[in-house]
This record gives sequence, C-alpha cells and structure tokens, in this order.
Amino acid sequence: MKTFMNSLMLLVFLIPSVMWSQTTVSGTVTDQANALPLPGVNIVIKGTTTGTTTDFDGNFSISANNGDVVVFSYVGYGSQEIIYTGQQRLNVVLIEDTAQLDEIVLIGYGSTTKQDATGAVEKIGEKEFNQGAIVSPEQLLAGKSAGVRITSGGGDPGGGSEIRIRGGASLSANNSPLIVVDGLPLDQRGVQGVRNQLNAINPNDIEDFVILKDASATAIYGSRASNGVILITTKKGKTNSPFKVEYDLKASVGTVSDYVDVLSADQVRAIALTDSNYNASLLGNANTDWQKHIYQTAVGAIHNVTVSKGYESFNFRANINHTSQQGILTGDLYERNSINLSAVKRLLNNNLKLTLTTKGIIDDNKFADHGAIGAAVGFDPTQAVYNPDGSFFQHVGQNLAFTNPVFTLANNNNRARNQRNITNFNIDYNLPFLEGLKFNLNAGLDYSELSGKQYSPASPNKPGSINYENFYEGLNRNSLLDFYFNYKTKLESINTNMDLTAGHSYQEFYIKSDRRETESSGSLIQRPTIINRNALESYFARASFDFDNKYLLSLSLRRDGSSRFGEDNRWSNFPGVSIGWKMTNEEFLQNSLFSNLKLRAGWGKTGQQEIGQNYGYLGIYSPGRSDASVQFGYVNGVPQFINTLRPEEFDENLKWEETSQYNVALDFGFFNERLTGTVDAYYRETTDLLATIPTAAGSNLSDLLTTNVGSVLSKGIEISLNGALARSTDFNWDLGFNVTFQENKITKLSLGEDPNFFIAQGGISGGVGNNIQLWKEGLDPSTFYVFRQVYDTAGKPIEGAYVDVNGDNQITEADKQAYKKASPDAYMGFTNTLNYKNLDFSFTFRGSFGNYMYDNVASDRGNITTINDAPGQYYVNGHSNVLDTNFKNQNLFSDYYISRADFVKLDNVSLGYLIPGEKVDLRISLTATNLLTLTKFKGLDPEISNGIDNNFYPRPQTFVLGLNFTF
Repeated sequence: MKTFMNSLMLLVFLIPSVMWSQTTVSGTVTDQANALPLPGVNIVIKGTTTGTTTDFDGNFSISANNGDVVVFSYVGYGSQEIIYTGQQRLNVVLIEDTAQLDEIVLIGYGSTTKQDATGAVEKIGEKEFNQGAIVSPEQLLAGKSAGVRITSGGGDPGGGSEIRIRGGASLSANNSPLIVVDGLPLDQRGVQGVRNQLNAINPNDIEDFVILKDASATAIYGSRASNGVILITTKKGKTNSPFKVEYDLKASVGTVSDYVDVLSADQVRAIALTDSNYNASLLGNANTDWQKHIYQTAVGAIHNVTVSKGYESFNFRANINHTSQQGILTGDLYERNSINLSAVKRLLNNNLKLTLTTKGIIDDNKFADHGAIGAAVGFDPTQAVYNPDGSFFQHVGQNLAFTNPVFTLANNNNRARNQRNITNFNIDYNLPFLEGLKFNLNAGLDYSELSGKQYSPASPNKPGSINYENFYEGLNRNSLLDFYFNYKTKLESINTNMDLTAGHSYQEFYIKSDRRETESSGSLIQRPTIINRNALESYFARASFDFDNKYLLSLSLRRDGSSRFGEDNRWSNFPGVSIGWKMTNEEFLQNSLFSNLKLRAGWGKTGQQEIGQNYGYLGIYSPGRSDASVQFGYVNGVPQFINTLRPEEFDENLKWEETSQYNVALDFGFFNERLTGTVDAYYRETTDLLATIPTAAGSNLSDLLTTNVGSVLSKGIEISLNGALARSTDFNWDLGFNVTFQENKITKLSLGEDPNFFIAQGGISGGVGNNIQLWKEGLDPSTFYVFRQVYDTAGKPIEGAYVDVNGDNQITEADKQAYKKASPDAYMGFTNTLNYKNLDFSFTFRGSFGNYMYDNVASDRGNITTINDAPGQYYVNGHSNVLDTNFKNQNLFSDYYISRADFVKLDNVSLGYLIPGEKVDLRISLTATNLLTLTKFKGLDPEISNGIDNNFYPRPQTFVLGLNFTF
C-alpha cells in the first residue's frame, strides 16, 4: 500500500510538469516544386496518436515536447521526420515522390512505367483484390476495372466465369480474353474435366493482374488478342528478405438466398380441380418444397502454407494449397491440392537472371446433376420425397415424367480428376557487348491428364431402361517457346529514350480424348479416339520512343500463322500504333493543380482464329459410331457390320477474323495523385466474322457452316476514379469507382443483301428448337425476338393476344419484333477500403443498367396446361406467375416475360483486425459475399450472362472466417 501511495504522489507531481513542458508549435507546409501551400498534410508525433492536418493554406499547429519526432506525410510526396528542439515555427518543404507514376507495368514481351504507357493498360494489385474464400482467380477482379465485366456462370463450387473486356468482338468465335500466366498463354478452349481452367492458379499465389484493353496494347499478341489480354503474375520471393512462414485459413459457409417462385401443394391441388380429367388418385397428401430438399448448407475451407526467403542473388517461395468447397446443390464438391514453387537466381554480377515457376495441381470434382434443379421446380409438390417403405417416390411407368430430384442427386455419380502441371522457365540476360541490349527466352508447358467416371442408374420411371456408365480419359498439352531481344538506350542528341523489341514465338496445342460408354444393348463400347492438334507461329516487334520526356510513340507489328487456315490464308499481319503527350511536363502546366495529365491515342488490328474445329478449310471424314454401322453381307452366316465415314462441312477459303480498334484517353491526377482517374473512349469493328450460319440446301455437307461473314461494331466510354480520401499514420481511406458505357451491334451478317436476314439464337425450354433471340444487322447480338403482348384495361396480359404489326389481320411469325437486349448499356464497380490502426474494412458494390432478362421458367411453367395436361398420368408443379396471368397455355414468345434486370449488388464486405506479436502476427477477418441485391427483376437472379433465366444454379450467400498467421 505504501509503494502504491508513493507512486501515486509521484504521478500527481509529474502530470503538471509534463503538461508544463509541452509547447504548441506552428508552421506551414509547402511544395518544393512551386512553393504552393499543401492542404491536408498529415502531421503526427511519432509513436503517439497525437496528430493534425494542414488547413487550406498549409498551416498547422500541434503540441510537442523537446525530443519528439514530428512526421509529415502526404500522398505523392516523400515523408519527412523532424526532431523538435524548441523551435517556435516549423516550416516544412515536401518533395514530390514520383514512385506512383514510375510504377512498373507489364505489357506484352516487356514492361513500361505507368506514366509512359500509351495503351489502355490497367494494373490491379493485391491491395485491390476482392476478399473471401475465393476459388476462381477471376473473382478477385470483379467490379475492379472499367470495361471489364466478370459474370460467374452460377453457384457451382469452383465454377468458371464469363470474362468480357469491352464486350465481345465476335459472334460464333471465342469472346474470352487471352490469359497469360507468368509468360505462358493458356489454351483459350480450356482444359478437359475441370469446371474452370483458371482454378489451376491459386488466388493466394497471385501478385497482380495487368489488363490490356485496346488494340494498340494487345496487338503484340496478335492472333488471340481481339478480346483483350489479362497478364497474371504470381508471387516470387523477394531479394534480401528474411525467412518467412505464413499460414492462411479461409473457412466458409454458403446458403441459398432465394428460390424459384413455384406453387405450393395446395395451389397445385386447386388448379388440378379445374382439370376436366381430374384424377384425385394422382395427387399425394404431402406438402413438399422440392427445392429445399435438393440444396444444402455448403461448407468449405481453403488452407495455404507459404514459405519464402530472399538472399542477395537468390530467392524462393513455396506454397502448399488445399481447397475443399461444397456446392449448395447436394453432392456437388470441388477440391484442389496444389504446390506452387518459384525460384529466382541471379548470376554474372546480376546480368543473368533465371526464373523458374512451377505449379502442380490435382483438381478433383464431383459433379452434381444440374438436371435436378429443373426437376425440383417442376416435380409435384403434393408428393412426398419417400414412399412409406422408405424408397424414393417415382412416377413409375411415366417415361416423360421428372425423376425424383433427391433420388437423382443421391444416385448419380460423376467424378473427375485432372492432374496438371504448369511450368515456366525464363532466362533474362544483359548481353555484355552492348549496354542496354537484353536477351529473353521463355519456355512454358501446361500439361494435364484427365480420368473420370460417370454412373447414372436406370430411369425408375421407364421400364426396360438400363444403367449408364461412361469412363472418360483425356490429355491436354500446351507447349510454348519464345524469345526476344530488347534494346534500351537514350539518344542524347535529340533527348529521346528508345526501347526496341523483336522476337519469335511458337506454341502448339494437343488434345486427346477417349471414352467408353454404355450403348443401348447395355454393353460398354469404346468410342473412337479424338485428337485435336493445332499450332501458332509468330514474329513480333515493337519500338517505343519518349521524346524530351513529353511525347510518346509506340509502334508494334506481329505476324501470325495458324494451322487452322489453308496455305493461302494462313498468315496475317497485326499492327498497332499509339501516341502519348505527358502534358504535365510542359512548362505551362508546371504550377497547375495537376500532378499528372496525359493524353493518349492508339489504333491497332488484332485477330481471331479460335473457331472450335481445327481444320475447317479441309474436306475431312469422321468415323461413324459403331451402333450406326452398316451391314455388308455375311461370313459363315454371321452378319458383318462396317463403320461408316461421315464427310464434314468445310470452307476452303476460311481465313482470319480481324478486329480494328481506335482508342482515345485522358489520364489525370490532382493533389499530388491524391485523386486520379482515366477517361477512355474506344471504337472497335470486327470484319470477316467467323460465324456459324445456315447454308442453302445442297450447297455444303451440312445445313450449318463456319465461315467468314459480316461484321460487328462496338464502342464505349470507360471512366475510372481513385481517391485517397484520408492519409495518416492511423487512418487511411481509399475509394475506387469505375463505370462503363457500351454499345454493340451487328453491321453485316449475310453474304447477300437481304435486309431481313437473321439467325435465330438463344435456345429456350418449352418446346423443341425454340429460340428467343436473334442475330440481325443493326441490332445488339443479345436482342430478344418476340410478339408484342396486348393487355386489358386492368393491365393484365390477354392470352394469345398480340399486336398485328404488319396489319394482315392474323398473328404470324412476321409479327415478331426485335425487343430489348440482354447486354447492359452501362455497368459499374464501387470499392471503399478503410484502415484505422490495425483495423481494416472494405466493401465492393457492382451494378448493371439497361439489361433485360427473359424469364423462361415463368414462360415455360406459368400456365395451367403445364400443370394439368402433363404427357402422362401425373401432375406437375408450375410457376406462381400463373396466378397473375391465369394463362391456360404456354405463351413462350410474349414480351410479357421480358423485364428489366438492372441491379446493384453489395458483392463483397470484409472486416479484419491485425494482432501483432513478437514472433507471430495474427490477422482475423470476416467476409460476406453476395450479401445484397437491389433489383426489380422478379426471377431468381438478374445477373445471367445470356439473358435467359432457366434452371439457373443459384449463387450462394457466403460468410467467411479468415485466420492468417505470419511467423
């Protein structure tokens, strides 16, 4: 007690003495370049929470003690630390830090700085990534970049996404961007037996993405760059870094947030009573919500263990990953086990750098039967899941009836394992005989082997049906060898920096597929081996100039040859040119508000040869199936069967699809890069479209042919803004916003001049061969093609009543009209990231506007006939929309079923806290994804890429607990 009282007395005497020793110091902070005051500079006493900011005139006041270190920091400037020794005023001059503008950005076969880039190039780093239990790498980017729209295909675990950069440049050909991982371009067709080939890249292993959007930036990749390029760089160890061990866990729980709006059992019974052939014995006594029986709470875990170390001339990094993610559809499961290694060795006084990256992946999938989703929507809700004896209820003897979806999920078994290795070896050598000359060689291999088995039991509804088995194997091999020389020098006489690159690339793709499956007799039969092989050979060059640190010029040319085209059309040239003006380096802008102002423009031509079939220019024959063989005589009384050869359609004049794109942009920065942004405008036209079109009877060997026909046009404006709203030692607040306005249309489609020619697209349920969209000149490729619905005075649709557009007093196909479209007029992303001391919080909104959706579930099942007049002795469920329309029959082509699908989604919310320790740092985080959707669309989800809502696998609402230990 005495010790406590003595301590208290000492503290009482010390408090006033400490207060008395504090002094209020004032001062002004200015910019060294122009002596202008800097508002909003953060000033803090080092090691304390005492701080302030400068006012609009750069003035500040703060209390300090002798010996305190006063820290001055401001975005875009180097920090300063000043020891307070009793000065009455502290007038501080900050020096601009150009590190942000000097940030290195990868481009094709080389790199540049952010301030010297002349094309539409954007880098998305780890700080900007979406958080959570992310399995598919592209989801890290969703909502982060203007002009880039990423739409997941649904809620299946590890499922792929549709990636569109500035919309699609083609029709039938591939519209996905080229993905390049550590210098190795992936096969744009994907890999057999996996949900998404990008899952081979562990998201935890990605350093950054660089997105090349316009043709001047992508032309160096020529043949595959019409839809943009995404460069993925994986993490490597850092030079002279300590030994580091990190364990990261993401544990997740996902649930279904919404269901298709179907009728209850009582509502089905009420409608069944109106059936003229009503049979009460066909209805059950249950009240079953089949959708709730096929979905589950999906749990998952992602484990990452990472080890890294860096020395003066050698650094390495090793990562072991295990991912296990259930799907919300019962029985759906994705698992990944991978090891990722990288090593960098520097030799010859750092003039030679050897880089090796290798990824070994085992990708295991158990595929749930997605047909259960449609069956759960349509199955009779008056029936129980199980019979009294415990067996599954089925409509026995009804061949066309739905199979019990719970039975389907429990008894179908489809498993696949893909073992894959992606390895890249790079040699970077500064040649000794000429300063600035570098040689780079890149060798890559993407090799995978697939084995899988599918089992489906005999249909319990169909007597005499058999069990089905399918054993499948596959091999994918993608090999690359490219090299280039790069020469950088400064031409002192004209004050110009010059960067020259020239090289060669060869890439070959090989796919092999084998299958044994049950034929109609019940025996297993070996199908013919399918081999798919093609190659690309390329020569490329680029020259970049920076005149007087103000004027930029970049020229590129790639010459590509593809084995998919005949000798006369095999080679094509893809040039690109871009210019830039660094306006802030001009004298008249030296003392302006701009910290960066650059005007740039570019033009380029890129190609497309991803047409599915490899040799569409050749007349080839395919072996027929053994169960379609033809009998030719007898041997010893035994009939002899010969397999047939089937001639395939071909176009000997098939050639490259080519895309020309113009781009004009303004990059700007204010308040020393505290506020930055870009406005990009583009105009893109694709000619000699590779499209699959109908052919005249007898003109070829098929009624559909892939050929060069027509052109498409797309144009748009992209705006991105990034702001550092707050910067201090304790509190930081960053904001990012991007919005894209786009327009796409077909400008030519047929080889003739018929203005009314169109090609039906967008297959729908409710009949055989029905399509709800069309390709036609002057229209967006996702435009719907429907009748105009007539309504009564109460606003209710009148069944079968449509507008007689051509006035011939009858409703025919001629009265259908193009109406609305599935692609948006605009889409946006909005991200906020806040840090307070060791606490961090971030959220991302995404939005889409001007897009429409066709509700195929309602059009197919929202009528009385579907419920009462099923093709057999049973009843089925219907969509609850029938209660609004009272439609008796299907009205598939009514524009009534097309509605606005604008949406704003709160896509990602994350809260984290770092607990530092002497030996171990622990970060705890909570993340929610797909948290909230604001939309007027009444269907299941307004975000479906093709604009047709039918049997959609719901996206789960997911909650994630994250634990990260760093030793």
